[in-house]
Amino acid sequence: MSQETVGAVSPSATTPPGDRAAAATAPDSAPATGVAADPAAAFPAASAHSHAKDSFAKLTLGSIGVVYGDIGTSPLYALKTALQHNGTEAVPQSEVIGIISLLIWALLITVTAKYVVFLMRADNKGEGGTLSLMALAQHALGRRGGAVFLLGVMGAALFSGDAIITPAISVLSAVEGLGVAQASLVPYILPITVVILIALFSVQRSGTAKVATFFGPVMVLFFGLIGFLGVIHIADAPVVLTAFNPWHGLRFLFGNGATGFVTLGLVFLAVTGAEALYADMGHFGRKPIQTAWLLFVLPALLLNYLGQGALVIHDPAAVKDPFYLMVPNWALIPFVVLSTLATVIASQAVITGAFSLIRQAIQLGLLPRMEILHTSETTEGQIFVPRANRMMLVGVLLLVFLFKSSDALANAYGIAVTGTMVVTTSLAYFVVTKMWNWPKVWAVPFIGFFLVIDVAFLLANFAKVLDGGWVPLLLASASMLLMWTWVRGTALLAQKTHRDSISTRGLIAMLAKSKPVRVPGTAIFLTSDPEVAPSSLMHNLKHNKVLHERIVIMSVKTVDAPRVAPSNRYRIEPMSDSFTAITLSYGYMEIPRMPAALATLRKAGLKFDIMTTSFFLGRRTLKASNHSFMPKWQDHLFIALSKQAATATDFFSIPSDRVVELGAQVSV
Repeated sequence: MSQETVGAVSPSATTPPGDRAAAATAPDSAPATGVAADPAAAFPAASAHSHAKDSFAKLTLGSIGVVYGDIGTSPLYALKTALQHNGTEAVPQSEVIGIISLLIWALLITVTAKYVVFLMRADNKGEGGTLSLMALAQHALGRRGGAVFLLGVMGAALFSGDAIITPAISVLSAVEGLGVAQASLVPYILPITVVILIALFSVQRSGTAKVATFFGPVMVLFFGLIGFLGVIHIADAPVVLTAFNPWHGLRFLFGNGATGFVTLGLVFLAVTGAEALYADMGHFGRKPIQTAWLLFVLPALLLNYLGQGALVIHDPAAVKDPFYLMVPNWALIPFVVLSTLATVIASQAVITGAFSLIRQAIQLGLLPRMEILHTSETTEGQIFVPRANRMMLVGVLLLVFLFKSSDALANAYGIAVTGTMVVTTSLAYFVVTKMWNWPKVWAVPFIGFFLVIDVAFLLANFAKVLDGGWVPLLLASASMLLMWTWVRGTALLAQKTHRDSISTRGLIAMLAKSKPVRVPGTAIFLTSDPEVAPSSLMHNLKHNKVLHERIVIMSVKTVDAPRVAPSNRYRIEPMSDSFTAITLSYGYMEIPRMPAALATLRKAGLKFDIMTTSFFLGRRTLKASNHSFMPKWQDHLFIALSKQAATATDFFSIPSDRVVELGAQVSV
């Protein structure tokens, strides 16, 4: 999107006063993010990525490479883990068919019906994902609903656990194929996994554009081979085709007591990655993703699971690793290499997804600012978050050393994904009732059907809490605590700032009487609320006792749409002969860049010389107050988070030689 097209934002696009406290000013008085009351009205031209430039076939191929990496590598461990619920001894034929029946119908109901057919219709200007759905639900409600906001935060927090566990279990499960090919290679599985993971996270800084061109063809080859292997082995025991009858799955689930329920949690591993179908919709579009799933990915997965089941029925000893034992010995090593490459692709998809989620969370005011780097000059969505990358690598390596095998990690995997699915389904209820205007007599049973299945999967996974399920719960709890502390702390800080400040118009009236000394040039003061005099402006007057000839009060707002059309990027409001208020509006999928914004404003006719323009920022040093509205420990956590936040200069790409920072100490 070009940011140099000019236009004006309608007045309704700005954050209403009631939302400004929740918009959360940053600790150094740089612009905070808010949510527009009515983005649909204010940003009618806003849209997601335009897919017209790329052919349908290219987009479909790209979706196979990026979107389906996670769910596509589930056959490496899903059926094996479910079959081994009672150990590695022979599994009765009825149980094999029952478990495969559950796998089949999980793919058909949870992935196909819920995500591919239903949820992908709930797009926010072409974007999907938990936070996009949260923004859509908030817009449907017409306010920042507490329940909706909490669900969105929960979904984002649970995804953080998924983003750390996925690379660990995916790569580890693939490399374990070396042990099947040659027992003497078992001691090298862990070191090889660690090397691959370190290399994967190390290349993130250079971007994935070049590597991504190979993702599609590699995954097409992978899916084609696993489907072909499935077809070959179905002939080992054609009775496995009866698994399409859901009765076999239900009989296994309800006829085996606690064992059947625990196995349901392991069966869920087959649908991990389904959230990516929805989250990556903005990158490829709805139709290419749906086409790839229905015509290629789903048939390949079904055939492979059926082939694995037939092999186990024919040769019970194959239960130890049916995925790799389907492959002829002469082709095993090359297939392990291909599978490992596929798991790296799956990991890459979830890593980039985590970067996008973090960017959204920062723009929505859920996290402090972090340094975000663009790795592509042409693709806006390709970003790199250094701090998040380091934290994820440490977390992934800790999991690998702690659990040491994909079977053990499987116990930790399901809770994060099932929890996210419960959140997504719950948010969808607000969309279908408030935005799509479905009557509750239809909406409740429809959403309830999917919610019952999601909750059943979640409860089944809770049975594994002590065996590793505590890991995603711990990660999600920590993430929620950080987001809650940041949102609460910044809201309280905003209230305190507003309480202790004077209005901008009141200050202008005072200056008209006192007439301070004027110096040449333009001064831009960044603030979260143009109606309140920025602290940096007040400190400049107090200490320097001068004003520039032209004063710009600039604020940056985030709306609950993925992107803002270039024609709606800014609003200019003259406040006096020398004071001008400018509001820049960005979507939560965008990163504000001040140089591009200034270029847009100059083309719009705002006269200023960049060489005589200075940016004034307020840098706050926070200290805990004895009369805080937060517990003492939360005060200190908020202060620690604020110290880790990237400076406004870095986050908004402001030329550092044009910045003046004025400090102040504030109690929270």
